[in-house]
Amino acid sequence: MDLLKLKEAAEIISVSYPTIKQWIYNGKISSVKTAGGHHRIPRAEIERILNARKQIDRGGSLAGISGRNKLMGTVIEARFDGLLAQIVLDIGGQLITAIITSDAARSLGLKKGVTAYALIKATEVMMIRE
Repeated sequence: MDLLKLKEAAEIISVSYPTIKQWIYNGKISSVKTAGGHHRIPRAEIERILNARKQIDRGGSLAGISGRNKLMGTVIEARFDGLLAQIVLDIGGQLITAIITSDAARSLGLKKGVTAYALIKATEVMMIRE
């Protein structure tokens, strides 16, 4: 079995060292402990993550997205003005407003009545449709 150090694995999948440690602790990625107690990541796990990302790029599952808060709701307003669009999402009676590019909103098919997700990460909100 080909095992990688955490720093190597993090570099291959383009995440930080602390992120990969959190993934291990949260069970999002499998690791093997060495006799000295160090975590190693099987290459098969790296391939699994990379394949999941490819699926997402092709319109696959949301499971591989790293945003901690994925909130599903219904678009109740989509206003377009030049380069920008204002999208208002109703999530269980709570409203979230995001300003994104008009091109992105059109590409996602965001319009009144469609189901979409607000992905909240740090200080930004991203919109995505399933």
